[in-house]
Amino acid sequence: MNSSLRYQVRHRTAFYYAAPVSGSANTLHLHPSNFSHQRTISCLIRVLPATRLRAFNDLYENITHHFEIPNPHQRLDIESVLKVENFPVEFSDRDEAAILDDYKEPAIHERTWSFLQASHYVSFPPEIWRQAVDVTCHHPRVLDKAKALMSWIHEEFTYDLESTKVSSKIEEVFEHRSGVCQDFTHVMLGMCRSIGIPARYTSGYLYNGPRDTLIGAQASHAWVEIFLPDSGWIGLDPTNNTLADTRFIKVAVGRDYDDVAPVKGQYQGTASCRMEVDLEVSLL
Repeated sequence: MNSSLRYQVRHRTAFYYAAPVSGSANTLHLHPSNFSHQRTISCLIRVLPATRLRAFNDLYENITHHFEIPNPHQRLDIESVLKVENFPVEFSDRDEAAILDDYKEPAIHERTWSFLQASHYVSFPPEIWRQAVDVTCHHPRVLDKAKALMSWIHEEFTYDLESTKVSSKIEEVFEHRSGVCQDFTHVMLGMCRSIGIPARYTSGYLYNGPRDTLIGAQASHAWVEIFLPDSGWIGLDPTNNTLADTRFIKVAVGRDYDDVAPVKGQYQGTASCRMEVDLEVSLL
């Protein structure tokens, strides 16, 4: 039997403003819940200038923190240190054999409805639907359809840090066939949902290990989760063309990036701001 793996993640984001700013209000998704294949051991979040953090669960049961800094400041530091334990993912015979007709069961439909709809970054333009049908038409089983979509995106798209922005929409990424993990995830979500596969956005981290073979481990990572009748939500990573195994550390889930951004906020003051991100993922 495969054993579990434990990781520590240290994630620091620093904002440097050209002039003092005030009225800063921020929402954080940095504290993972317990998931079916992952247990959170501990998580500590530190913010400077010091302020009080308010914790709550959002609509998708993500542990969310909110804080405000009303007084003028010229630098904002947000650091999280978390420890998790990951367990191997296994599929049942029912999961392997599931077809789209199985998802008409009321209990499954109710649980997955939100992840079959269009969202802020995920739409269903005709060209994406047609391509999804072409890629999956020879695969009757849902898991095989999703794997085929994952492999197609991995082969057809180029990983390019300069080709897109955080705000890039799915049509632009699909046309230019380039982007980063966030973009590939949005494209796969659109393709999955357009043909009836429930799919959600997952944010977190990658443990690259000494072999350094995975793309996207230098910063927060994103991948897709599809719903299977027995196992529930199972991850697939189009950036690396692999199942989300024990190397993947999940933090938050939602319809798309807009639901799970690690740091999201606003402030009053200068528009000139420099951001630095430091990330360290280590095996315990």
